[in-house]
Amino acid sequence: MSATTLDRPTHAPRGGGGEVGSGIGEPRPRAWLYVVLSFGLVLVLTPFVWMLLGSVKTDGELRRNPPTWWPQEATWDNFRELFTRLDFAQFFTNSLAVALAVTLGNLVFCSMLGYAFAKIDFVGRTWLFRIVLATLMIPGMVTLVPLFVLVSQLGMVNTYWGLILPFLAGPFGVFLMRQFMLGIPDELIDAARVDGAGELRIFWQVVMPLCKPALATLAILTFLASWNNFLWPLVVASTEDMYTLPVALALYSVGQNQTQYGLLLAGAVVVLLPILIVFLLLQRHFVQGLATTGLKS
Repeated sequence: MSATTLDRPTHAPRGGGGEVGSGIGEPRPRAWLYVVLSFGLVLVLTPFVWMLLGSVKTDGELRRNPPTWWPQEATWDNFRELFTRLDFAQFFTNSLAVALAVTLGNLVFCSMLGYAFAKIDFVGRTWLFRIVLATLMIPGMVTLVPLFVLVSQLGMVNTYWGLILPFLAGPFGVFLMRQFMLGIPDELIDAARVDGAGELRIFWQVVMPLCKPALATLAILTFLASWNNFLWPLVVASTEDMYTLPVALALYSVGQNQTQYGLLLAGAVVVLLPILIVFLLLQRHFVQGLATTGLKS
């Protein structure tokens, strides 16, 4: 047997010729996943598209059976009535003032409480934080009557203070900020203390600049809840000049004989716009805040 014969390979290479690097075994896109996600997206967007198209329909077309998807007689009368018949500027100002004040209060006070629970060691800190978490499990309807009695005794019924003060700090905001601040290294705070900085200066100049994602998340959630709040303004506001947008739309679009669905949908479109603007401005920090805020203990 010659040397040439001995040097020949006795087995063919695995995989066969031409299959090396052919991509076999690589993960393929899951078409069914895109189908499910697309279906879910359609389900989420359909009510908003219906609301937008319905806002330019007449009441007769909105009550038609079977309903029409695309408006056959597009009209802006619903928006004209919204801005002319209703005191829209006053209602919008009330909603904006209350929502901004409540959001700002939560950003300040919830951040302070979260910093205290996360970075300051004091007696009873753990049990006090557990009490804060326990309040998350109490339904809002349970505290509605006692809260109204308290506001009434303080003489704040039908005032901006009555609409704002009960919601300046919420347990969820405290929990969110505390969880985020647990991830801030203690070495930064200790270094600031060594340099002679007080707790208030550490909070504003060291901790708060690092909490932008959590602050954006809290701002969006708080603004959304306050802007859409209906029950509390309905109970506290007793005159038209203190009504917020959700209350005004509910009271003026529902008549004695029938509901004006066109006016209601037009108002819903206007109510939705500030929420979209706030989310678009803070969406980058919002997504980052949700991704980085873990359940630390």
